[in-house]
Amino acid sequence: MAIDKTKNQHRINEAIRVKEVRLVGDNVEQGVYNIQEARRIAENQGLDLVEISPNADPPVCRVTDYQKFVYQLKKKAKEQKAKSVKIVVKEIRFGPQTDDHDYNFKLKHAKEFLQEGSKVKSYVFFRGRSILFKEQGEVLLLRFANDLEDYARVEQMPILEGKRMTIMLAPKSTTKKGQTPPKSQAEAPKAAVAEEDNEAE
Repeated sequence: MAIDKTKNQHRINEAIRVKEVRLVGDNVEQGVYNIQEARRIAENQGLDLVEISPNADPPVCRVTDYQKFVYQLKKKAKEQKAKSVKIVVKEIRFGPQTDDHDYNFKLKHAKEFLQEGSKVKSYVFFRGRSILFKEQGEVLLLRFANDLEDYARVEQMPILEGKRMTIMLAPKSTTKKGQTPPKSQAEAPKAAVAEEDNEAE
């Protein structure tokens, strides 16, 4: 099958312009052949000569049905894409003097985020002179991580960056969506996690 196609990804048949190639395939004797012999072997089987490793010395070519070869590559890429997990990071914000009701409200949502497979980036934002309470903010974040120990592992300990002290939590692999975890904290009614817009400026 003397098809001369040049694709962006692979060269095939007459488009392969080297003196010799290393031949692989299901029904060929693998080894190094001059290009004319390699093409002849492919043609005798009604197949294509497809260059799969152009940077090898000599280049590696497969004797195969090119259309089927491309189909299999696309199918494999699609499967890999489907398996890949997009990492989602949810942010939860605290003030340095967050009360228990607000804390438990945000703790509940952090559990939900982690069960969904999202990471949780929690931070304490210090306004003005509230930076004096940075130690209190660190204690709050460590308490937060401790209360979530059944759901998350600490990926980054509390670190102060500018006016923010941040901790990063990643879901434990054993935590799955739909799993009913032990109740260790009083839970507030379900609602969207909102920024503390009503914090004193």
